Amino acid sequence: MAKIIPSEISKPQALRVLMVEDSESDEQLIIRELKKGGYEPEYERVETAAGMKKALKDKQWDIILCDYKMPEFNAPSAITLLKGTNIDIPLIIVSGAIGEEIAVKCMRSGAHDYIMKTNLSRLCPAITRELEEAEVRVQRKLAEDALKESEKKYRLLADNVHDVIFVLDMNLKYTYVSPSVKILRGYEPEELLQQTPAGMLTPSSLDLATKTIAETMELEKTEHREINVSRTLQLEMIRKDGTTVWTEVKFSLIRDENQQLVNIMGVTRDITERKQAERALLESEEKYRLVVENAKESIIITQDMKLVFVNNAAISMVGYSKEILTLKSFTDFIHPDDRNMVVDHHIKRIKGEEVPPVYSFRVIGQDGTVIWCELNAAVIQWKGKPATLNFLNNITERRKSEEELKQTLESLRKSIGATIQTMVSAVEMRDPYTAGHQLRVADLACSIAAEIGLPQDKIDGIRMAGSIHDIGKLSIPAEILSKPTKLTDIEFSLIKEHSRSGYEMLKDVESPWPLAQIVYQHHERMNGSGYPRNLKGKEILIEARIMAVADVVEAIASHRPYRPGLGIEVALEEIEKNKGIFYDDAVADACLRLFREKGYQLI
Repeated sequence: MAKIIPSEISKPQALRVLMVEDSESDEQLIIRELKKGGYEPEYERVETAAGMKKALKDKQWDIILCDYKMPEFNAPSAITLLKGTNIDIPLIIVSGAIGEEIAVKCMRSGAHDYIMKTNLSRLCPAITRELEEAEVRVQRKLAEDALKESEKKYRLLADNVHDVIFVLDMNLKYTYVSPSVKILRGYEPEELLQQTPAGMLTPSSLDLATKTIAETMELEKTEHREINVSRTLQLEMIRKDGTTVWTEVKFSLIRDENQQLVNIMGVTRDITERKQAERALLESEEKYRLVVENAKESIIITQDMKLVFVNNAAISMVGYSKEILTLKSFTDFIHPDDRNMVVDHHIKRIKGEEVPPVYSFRVIGQDGTVIWCELNAAVIQWKGKPATLNFLNNITERRKSEEELKQTLESLRKSIGATIQTMVSAVEMRDPYTAGHQLRVADLACSIAAEIGLPQDKIDGIRMAGSIHDIGKLSIPAEILSKPTKLTDIEFSLIKEHSRSGYEMLKDVESPWPLAQIVYQHHERMNGSGYPRNLKGKEILIEARIMAVADVVEAIASHRPYRPGLGIEVALEEIEKNKGIFYDDAVADACLRLFREKGYQLI
């Protein structure tokens, strides 16, 4: 049976777990909960009676965690199988759906507890309790067997164990102590038979032992007395040379056939190494505390809408004292306009719902200053209850810089807009048809971009580019642009140069968008058959792929100098026919949806 380590010891405790479970995902949830509860599980999962029987035969287990119902097995059958082996292993039912009546029935059949999979926080405490009770049963059985066995066999067992086994009478005097006490305390067993409790323990440990036994004996006089009494204490014992040794003493009260107390039997174990580990842990915690207290980043812990921990950086950032910060609700320090958002995120995070991992909000400093903070938080357990560990960075200066940058970009947009409008006006004066065509293409391209989910910034760039995508035609003679008959090969080759000419006109214009490249690429095709550079696939900007579809639809559907408009259905048939060949699949589909399902019309 696994040794039970008190909950305050952080060193993981080995635990041998037999899992009767058909779900691998539930298995992992349970293992994660065990590790979170301080255990280091060694486990095996079975889901049939044959598998369980083999596992019980091949290995020793500290605990059995059993689902109630599986395709080929169930908890009642597992309980029956375990009983048939005569092996004393606590069996806990861990189920996703089990009624109270069924649970009670299973408990009566031999299950030690039942835990809902939706409430796994009960699992580790239940296991700890069952391991303690199992060890009590082991100790009681050892004691009972020892009393039944002959003195020779009893001493043979006791005299060869490393831990010290002892028996006290009800006056707390040794009646037996195993020879291993020589290693633990330096005394021969015979010497201890004359020793009083005062000579065994340091004053503080003597007080603890005396108080525990007194409370146990007082309880014995009441109706709440325990038949199977077992206690575990950590006591500092005095060695023969005057030094001390830390021990863990587990003792049980032994009753006669009339249920009267006759002896105290127990086991004493040297836990010096464990105590040293505890001290090392405390020192480590102190180091971490120093790191947190002196971190430049603000660190706070929130629980039940209050700040239960703040480090020095957080205090310095807002200017309030630690007492004030931990006295009020944390919402009192948040800017009113951001309060609801922060509370909503906090509640959802505690519930395990999805929230942004990092977000920013404003707090109000003691002097009224508005401070922008960026928060990164995680759910933790703080003193046994859910809480959030929050890391805050003061991003006030960054926000100011971002705002200044935003204003600069807005100014640049306006400047570019004015430049674009000048270009549009120039085209319009020279060729009214081209100007109208550009505006219709720009509007359709923006609608397609919105339909496929592009961000607003890209849509704004597409609108700008669409408004001047044929700006290069300024370099083409007007008589060619307005020619009412079919163009010659030479004339068409001149027309095809407008993409390159447009690029040359725009390449030095400062802009947050790739306007020159969009204009340069809007006659490229997905299969590389376009012009002027025969780009293909992802070599073509998404903005240019959108512009290409919008340009074709508008050109086919609308009037041209050399022919009347062919209509929107002819234009859409062209897009549908060459989707994935000339035109991007997603862009083409979005265009078809706009016209056929969402009622879009060319302006």
